[in-house]
Amino acid sequence: MSTHTHAYRARLHWDGSTAVGIRAYSRDHTAHAAPAPQVDLSADAAFRGNPDRLNPEQLVVMAASSCQMLSFLGASARAGVDVLAYDDEATSHLDLTARPPRLAAIRLHVTVRAAAGTDAATVQQLAVQAHHDCYIANSLSVPVEVTTTVVTA
Repeated sequence: MSTHTHAYRARLHWDGSTAVGIRAYSRDHTAHAAPAPQVDLSADAAFRGNPDRLNPEQLVVMAASSCQMLSFLGASARAGVDVLAYDDEATSHLDLTARPPRLAAIRLHVTVRAAAGTDAATVQQLAVQAHHDCYIANSLSVPVEVTTTVVTA
């Protein structure tokens, strides 16, 4: 495999019967991607899914949030900026009026705690750079909007 390509694999499994009709078949299923343990998934509870399991929409929002954070931490480390903590309240909603229906913009509300004396403008610039470098945000058809608050220790 080329160093310019990275492959990803996940396995998904569902069993049951759709013969029971649209209102009754189980939406519960499992997914696995090595080396992590199996993840129990379902549809959103609004679509007769199991509210005790993650749903695909949550996974997309989580992926966008995680990718932004990892891109930001990498950019910060390369720039010599000491980031001490990173928190994100990521949100989106399903827009059923859109054609085709889709997640609306994913909004990442990030709070970065940086070492004392860190220039907040530099941290903001790194957040913008990270957003442009984020593989997940670059792969989605919905916009990913990032708001970053900088707090110094």
